[in-house]
Amino acid sequence: VQLQASGGGLAQVGGSLRPSCAASGVTASGLVMGWFRQAPGKEREFVAAIQRSGGSPNYADYADSVKGRFTISRDNAKNTVYLQMNSLKPEDTALYYCAARYSIVSVLSVAYSYWGQGTQVTVSS
Repeated sequence: VQLQASGGGLAQVGGSLRPSCAASGVTASGLVMGWFRQAPGKEREFVAAIQRSGGSPNYADYADSVKGRFTISRDNAKNTVYLQMNSLKPEDTALYYCAARYSIVSVLSVAYSYWGQGTQVTVSS
């Protein structure tokens, strides 16, 4: 399984970005896909995750800090997961990682077996 994150960048406060995570070597619809972030000097933290297709395919979980602003979605035809980030704040600045696991949604980074390389998101005030 390989995960390739892209689509980060620079945005102003209140702006939007939509990073994506493309999976290869696996059918992503069978995986739980998640996003984590890590700011300089801080620990990696959960952002959002979406359930694998089948069962409860639209179930998603979000960190309280991003609820109502971020939306995770998946396009199974493209084997890709997106993180729509709206109303961005300076505290959203971090390196964003996509991750994948089998089974169910988890907010714990240690539960994820597969990781992408990260894409930088910077929000300027």
